[in-house]
Amino acid sequence: MASAAPKEDGLFSSKNAKAEADYSGASIRVLKGLEPVRLRPGMYIGGTDDRALHHLFAEVIDNSMDEAVAGHASRIEVELDAQGYLSVTDNGRGIPIDMHPDPEFKGKSTLEVIMTELHSGGKFDAGAYETSGGLHGVGVSVVNALASHLIVEVARSKEVFRQEFSRGTPTTKLDKIGDTPNRRGTKISFLPDPEIFGAKARFKPARLFRMARAKAYLQPGVEIRWKCAPELVAELDLVPAEAVFHFPGGLADFLRETLGTKVTITPEVFSGRTDKQTGHGRVEWAVSWTPEGFGEGDSLVRSYCNTVPTPGGGTHEAGLRAALTKGLRAYADISGMGKKAAIVTPDDVMSSAGALISVFIGDPQFQGQTKDRLSNSEAQKIVEAAVRDPFDHWLASRPKEATALLEWVIEKAEQRLKRRKARDISRKSATKRLRLPGKLADCSNKSSTDTEIFIVEGESAGGSAKSGRDRKTQAILPLKGKILNVESASADKIAKNAEINDLSTALGVGLGKKFDLEDLRYERVIIMTDADVDGAHIAALLITFFYRYMKELIDTGGLYMAMPPLFRIQQGSKSMYANDEAHKDRLIETEFTGRGKIEVGRFKGLGEMMPAQLKETTMDPKTRILARITIDAENLPSTEALVETLMGKRADLRFQYIQDHAEFVEDVVV
Repeated sequence: MASAAPKEDGLFSSKNAKAEADYSGASIRVLKGLEPVRLRPGMYIGGTDDRALHHLFAEVIDNSMDEAVAGHASRIEVELDAQGYLSVTDNGRGIPIDMHPDPEFKGKSTLEVIMTELHSGGKFDAGAYETSGGLHGVGVSVVNALASHLIVEVARSKEVFRQEFSRGTPTTKLDKIGDTPNRRGTKISFLPDPEIFGAKARFKPARLFRMARAKAYLQPGVEIRWKCAPELVAELDLVPAEAVFHFPGGLADFLRETLGTKVTITPEVFSGRTDKQTGHGRVEWAVSWTPEGFGEGDSLVRSYCNTVPTPGGGTHEAGLRAALTKGLRAYADISGMGKKAAIVTPDDVMSSAGALISVFIGDPQFQGQTKDRLSNSEAQKIVEAAVRDPFDHWLASRPKEATALLEWVIEKAEQRLKRRKARDISRKSATKRLRLPGKLADCSNKSSTDTEIFIVEGESAGGSAKSGRDRKTQAILPLKGKILNVESASADKIAKNAEINDLSTALGVGLGKKFDLEDLRYERVIIMTDADVDGAHIAALLITFFYRYMKELIDTGGLYMAMPPLFRIQQGSKSMYANDEAHKDRLIETEFTGRGKIEVGRFKGLGEMMPAQLKETTMDPKTRILARITIDAENLPSTEALVETLMGKRADLRFQYIQDHAEFVEDVVV
């Protein structure tokens, strides 16, 4: 009798054996040179959209600015030609062209190593640059990786050398192309790769023009020459084909141009700069106050570190706020207004202020390669120490203007307290008057001050959020399923929708023309959805709702997106959270370098997270990250058109948009 074949119990089957055999060393891909950049450009420039495209220009001009800041260059030329090539030329020292001494790069010039290897450059050696905008050593090599064609010309020792690249790979050798007795420096010309940014991606002259001009303000000793092919300068761009930027007044000139004809509280701009570059950093600032405000926002604060814009702010901005606030309070004490000024906060001081702050420090620490926010703790002390004494002298030397400024700031503080009191009364009466939705877990604070409501996807996530919240200041409103798409729904359907009615009732406000910000029961409204496609869709529907029916909430900075993690990475006792694939890969590469197995867990949704995890990563103000929802005022017509295209009734517009942007979509294997 023949024996029966053994059953496959699922622990080890012929299928598993084949899978094990297929999974070998050949399955492990080692990315070399610039391959990681082309595979995941978002890790290095934050994406492949229009902002990321123009970030390439920032990376190249930052290198030239570093030469200028170090005193080696006095002129930078920026040119955009008709074919779309962007060129940046400086008269600095020129990239070294000698053979690199490292045996690993035997036979390669230093220029080729810089252009083709990540984490290479002169910024790691303190002797090469005392301060610089690019310290990661990835900037120009990333530009090279993401350019379909890039040309480098270097003039050194009265000779000119040239090398060409395509998608990060050299296509020519480094060749001497001639002699030049009167030229020195580096010229980089490149064409962004359509495989990365899309066939229709083009540099926008107006954006490049503004970026180049801003750089000139940040380094008074440098002259930046702008040139653009006339056929690329559209009439609406209001950009000249040629211009020269040179601003001896630095940030003070920048602020005066920004203020234009606005009425200011004090006739003069408070500005200054520390005279010498030292190990403690160099600081330049310019501040003025206007009752007219700036655009849709109340204040305008722009900050820079080593000429790199930091739109996310950071410690240097905190130093400026502290110096101005302490200075005004000190002046109030000596002028007999100390008691009145006791209510003044940094937000009151900065309200309706136009403030520019630029710092130059060694070893700056930015959050992310795109350098959105400065995190060096010493930067706050450096700025506060640099600004405080000059501000005290500035106030003391003009008592009439100083008193007017102080009285105006105190008035702003009193108005803030009155609004808070009115909101508190409104909230108390609204709580009594409104029949709040039963599924709303309200916060216990009777005042709206520092309160927030989380709009959560589903009952499961709502349960975790309710358990992890701060009951005093945090309210939770779970939504059932996907909210109605208000862009394509009729007014009658919107009015009858239960989820929308629950949402507006919980917030205490009406819709559209009936919306009154003073009735809002919370200081912050936070959308908290899963970090997946469905969560993104729900968030898009909610943002569309707020954009159409509560736009003032967005205009005043009260709408946010929570940023829940998608992954948990653990190695031994060390654990960290990652927001997406790129963030996960970056953390594994940079943070988990010790021994032991690295375990990666993926959260399928907020409901799967333990309340303590959800609190730590997404809800606790001390550890969470919130993304504020804003409207691009400069491109409002484009925003309107995009909302109508993506969320409106016409499916053909959506289909056309998908076709036009299909090159940005990666293949997904399900």
